[in-house]
Amino acid sequence: MGQLSNRTIAVLSESGFEETELTSPVQRLKEEGATVHIISSTAGKIQAMKGDHQWTIEVDVDKTISEVNAEDYQGLVIPGGVLNPDALRKNDDTIAFVKAFFEAGKPVAAICHGPQVLITAEVVKGRELTSTKTIRIDLLNAGAEWYDQEVVVDQGLVTSRSPDDLPAFNDKMVEEFAEGVHEGQHT
Repeated sequence: MGQLSNRTIAVLSESGFEETELTSPVQRLKEEGATVHIISSTAGKIQAMKGDHQWTIEVDVDKTISEVNAEDYQGLVIPGGVLNPDALRKNDDTIAFVKAFFEAGKPVAAICHGPQVLITAEVVKGRELTSTKTIRIDLLNAGAEWYDQEVVVDQGLVTSRSPDDLPAFNDKMVEEFAEGVHEGQHT
């Protein structure tokens, strides 16, 4: 039995996610015993990218955003990639889903460009986090405190910069998801 054997985790993504930023956390969550649902705006499959230009694997979507409720999940993962967060931010249901995790104090893990979704959800003001350097200014302008570290944890919010940081990201993600609700996690 893993640390997360009684947890169901949502992984929110559209096509254009950075391959390892979805596959690595999902693998680790499953190793820890979690039930994992890949959630997207449409049913079927979503496609990964490596870097900014190379399309790679397809991943099955388990549920669409219209079929889910944040109450049914104990944690949320938002992979990066250049295209994925931008597509996620355009969907009002997706943004409401993300906000619901913060309102309930549930842990959220976002990597690379993933925090762009958190900016649109208006949940980064006064929070400590990291991301790919290309969105640092966006996060600062949204009121976040940004750090150039492999992983930053702030009251259930776990963020990392890039695929190179996945070992640290995955460790802290599991730790925060195992802890459950965090009183300091808020909108």
